[in-house]
Amino acid sequence: MAESSFDIEATVDHQEVDNAVNQAAREVATRFDFKNTGTEIAWEGKEAIRIVSSTEDRAKAALEVLRDKLVHRKVSLKGIAPEDPKPVGGGRSRIDVPLRETLSSDMAREIIKQIKASKLKVGVTNMGDHVRVTSKSKDGLQQVIALVKAQDYDAPLVFTNYK
Repeated sequence: MAESSFDIEATVDHQEVDNAVNQAAREVATRFDFKNTGTEIAWEGKEAIRIVSSTEDRAKAALEVLRDKLVHRKVSLKGIAPEDPKPVGGGRSRIDVPLRETLSSDMAREIIKQIKASKLKVGVTNMGDHVRVTSKSKDGLQQVIALVKAQDYDAPLVFTNYK
């Protein structure tokens, strides 16, 4: 019997994040409480979102609008790592929001340790940026998925390449 497998990765859906950024930018541009504050939400490269506003409070409020839009688009908030507001020129404030898209080696080791401790009949391999789980039984793979989902890891874990 052939072995089945899947990968555990930490990633976010870029299209959904882009949609959330665009919706948040539109809402900030039209809301009365952001009027005349010069608040902007936009991509900063491909790995980060930048929020700029006239005050720190308005920047934090724009971050909350972005979080709300991400939740509505079903993007895990674990996929973003907002930094503290920083002052920029002209009395303005900026918040950089990088995306978390890598499975750290510590987290990969923790996931592997947890799966091995469960005594399920599966093979687990650290592949660098993801963890591969193999088994002759698809039921064993389903149990591993349920086991990993039950834990609260600080990353947007997704299960891909299910074969």
